[in-house]
Amino acid sequence: MSRRAIFVLKAVLHLLCLAPFLWLLRQYASGALAENDDPVSFITHFTGDWAVFLLLASLAITPVRRLSPKLAFLVRFRRMVGLYAFFYATLHLATYVFLFSGYDFAAVSEGLRAGHPGAIWEQWRLIWPGIVEDLQQRRFVQVGLFAWTILLALAVTSPARVIRAMGGKNWQRLHWLVYVAALAVVAHFWWQMKPGVYRPWKVTVVLAVLLLARAAYVVMKRSRKSSRAPLRTTRV
Repeated sequence: MSRRAIFVLKAVLHLLCLAPFLWLLRQYASGALAENDDPVSFITHFTGDWAVFLLLASLAITPVRRLSPKLAFLVRFRRMVGLYAFFYATLHLATYVFLFSGYDFAAVSEGLRAGHPGAIWEQWRLIWPGIVEDLQQRRFVQVGLFAWTILLALAVTSPARVIRAMGGKNWQRLHWLVYVAALAVVAHFWWQMKPGVYRPWKVTVVLAVLLLARAAYVVMKRSRKSSRAPLRTTRV
């Protein structure tokens, strides 16, 4: 595929990945979001859903491109999709920290206008005990923060210069953790559901298929290596 075609596809992919965020901004600007029964809950679930969708999409790129040599170009989009998954995961976390936990932006704004930048820290100090309590008592918060931390590490180490500095093998070992992050994300999804609600089953099935595809590829690769290895003859 030509460079121009790759450039066009990347531009289209950027727009597609940004579309949910732009739609959410439009909902806020138009006042439609305020009419929702629980705007904070809506934003929390909306950003969380798109973080999951894009994370699974990034994991699906590798097995899909292996279906045909003609699809090899898809690997060029894996990093981009993964970074957008981290972007929505960060919005999801920020919604919890700054909206759900009661961070008072109005008080901070008033403090800044009055020449008191310490208002930023003061509001953070007020909500921090509640966040710590959630971390101690709610396992879905624990596993969610764990998944986000892994995604942060993967995002920080995604630039080419970092890959060169780390070395290819070390980078690959670290980025294997994306599967751990995906499992943690799905667990986070399930554990926040009320009893009897099975909404996360679809993403669970998708992740299971992707993990099975990865496991099958590893087994086949090892099998080919062993079949190509020269037989050793024993001398008497």
